[in-house]
Amino acid sequence: MSANKILGIAWPAFLAACLLELLLFGLFDPQEMLRDGQPAGLSRLAFQTAVFFVFWFACAASSALSVLLTGPAPDTGQAASRRTRADTVHAVDED
Repeated sequence: MSANKILGIAWPAFLAACLLELLLFGLFDPQEMLRDGQPAGLSRLAFQTAVFFVFWFACAASSALSVLLTGPAPDTGQAASRRTRADTVHAVDED
C-alpha cells in the first residue's frame, strides 16, 4: 500500500478520533465511568488515552474499508488519451 493511501486513511481517522474524544469526555468524566459497578481502576489520563486509541483504530478500520471497497482509481492517462483522440476525430469531422 502506498504512503499516500496510508496517510489518506490515518489522518482522517485521527481527526475523527479527536472529535469523538472531545465529545465523549466533554459529556462524561472518566472517573465516573464504571466497570461492573466499580471505577475503571485507571487514571483519568490513561483511560482517555486508551479510549482515544480505540476510537482511532475503529475510524481507521472504517476508512480502510472505504478505500478497499472503492477499488483502484482509474488511470488518468488513459482517460486523457481517449479525450485527445475524441477531440481529433471531432476536428477531422468538422473539416
